[in-house]
Amino acid sequence: MTGKTAWRIALIVAVLSTIGCDRVTKHAATTMLAGAPSRSYLADTVRLVYVENPGGFLSLGAGLPSVMRTGLFTAGTGLLLCTLVVLAIRRRWDRWPTLGLALLVAGGASNWIDRVARGSVVDFLNVGVGPVRTGVFNVADVAIMLGAGVLVLATFSNRRTTGRA
Repeated sequence: MTGKTAWRIALIVAVLSTIGCDRVTKHAATTMLAGAPSRSYLADTVRLVYVENPGGFLSLGAGLPSVMRTGLFTAGTGLLLCTLVVLAIRRRWDRWPTLGLALLVAGGASNWIDRVARGSVVDFLNVGVGPVRTGVFNVADVAIMLGAGVLVLATFSNRRTTGRA
């Protein structure tokens, strides 16, 4: 097995694991948290609370009419995810940017599956200390943020090492 083949297999495993973990945790949240009061752990650092988010990041756009939300968050997101995959294939990026994009696309795809199947995304995690808290999110959101971070760091690192501005 060549290095390229092993890397491709690792990317496929990362994508499938990300989607699988997100789907399993959303199913558990739906089964155990829907209709129940929120649960608090680690001195209220972690809260588990069931939320169906019809909008985007931090419920942005949740108040839009249903037709607009469907167009923007279902059709638009699907088109964007396909475009990102095509871009990655055509550009033949190095390993780190490709990993970042793979995580971003995997998280986006798993949230997109929710939108297609139920019209909203299941969120259930909230972390913070005292009044400083995150919005409610899910495993796919973590993958999206991690992927975006890896992609940005890899891009800046590549620019610095090649001398491009």
